[in-house]
Amino acid sequence: MKMTFRWYGEGNDPIPLKYIKQIPNCSGLMGVLDQYAAGEVWPEDVIADYVKHVNNAGLEVEVIESVNVHEDIKLGLPTRDQYIENYITTIRNLAKHGIKVIVYNFMPVFDWLRTDLARDIPEDGSNSLFYDEQELLGMTPQEIVKQTTENAGFTLPGWEPERLADLDRVMKLYEDVSPEQLLENYKYFLQAIIPVCEEVGIRMGVHPDDPAWPIFGLPRIVHNKEQLKAILNLVDSPANSLCFCTGSLGSNPDNDIPAMLRYFSEKDRVACVHLRNVKYLGERCFREASHLSADGDLDMYEIVRALYETGFDGYARPDHGRMIWDEKGRAGYGLYDRALGITYLNGLWEALEKGDKI
Repeated sequence: MKMTFRWYGEGNDPIPLKYIKQIPNCSGLMGVLDQYAAGEVWPEDVIADYVKHVNNAGLEVEVIESVNVHEDIKLGLPTRDQYIENYITTIRNLAKHGIKVIVYNFMPVFDWLRTDLARDIPEDGSNSLFYDEQELLGMTPQEIVKQTTENAGFTLPGWEPERLADLDRVMKLYEDVSPEQLLENYKYFLQAIIPVCEEVGIRMGVHPDDPAWPIFGLPRIVHNKEQLKAILNLVDSPANSLCFCTGSLGSNPDNDIPAMLRYFSEKDRVACVHLRNVKYLGERCFREASHLSADGDLDMYEIVRALYETGFDGYARPDHGRMIWDEKGRAGYGLYDRALGITYLNGLWEALEKGDKI
């Protein structure tokens, strides 16, 4: 397993690459080029410069996140074919510069949703991302967009202004899209791109719905075991795999995360893993917790053990840390708590390795 760290790029992330290099057993990044809107081609020269910059800091970049899928593809509009061609060009450009995994999602409109980006945790004085369905019920999509973008401090992947400027029109279009139709549109997309991925050696890792249930009446089809199985069956290829996010799937306590991870990893359909913990605070109410199992409701030991025992040799990273020690930065993406998370996950992995030899 290769341990990595999400980094948003020079000028977009307050964390210097040299700090990431100092984290024990951190081989590289899950990188982001979020200056490009969904549907745009990522230029090869920009990718090359980004990879070279990361490599010069002594880090690898073999995973790229947030190559966003244009809404016209998800909606199945006639314009989707041009956007799919653009996506294929981006796949080819990334593959030329050593990228092996692309993380993406097929969530309509909202890539992820929280009702608070910095909810105080009374037990220790830190803060973290927070979601409460009751708070969301009193808000319109437009209101949650305004609240989230105004409080973020940074541009958030999936919440780019140009993408949300057309919110009213797009929300209206989705009124006529059933979950079954969304799955058909997804199949059309995968049938176009997966042969190219096989050709150039790229694995697509779909990120689950976050949180793991429908919101604002939008169809969402990537948040439980049966749905993940259905997506992998759309095109049966290792290039069509999962970015298994324990926190997104784990937001729903009905999902048995260690068992699900073991099932898909045994079939070699997990391209990469986002590892985080969540604390349940009520019905469809949760916050991000530290990676220590006891601080949340996910058994991180069993999660890591599932990866170890199934021979997982892909990419992993700590996800969504708290903001601790008065750090200021991107909500969920501070340095300190994620670095602690890597240390904790390293310890679990080492203990499993050495326990195997006794």
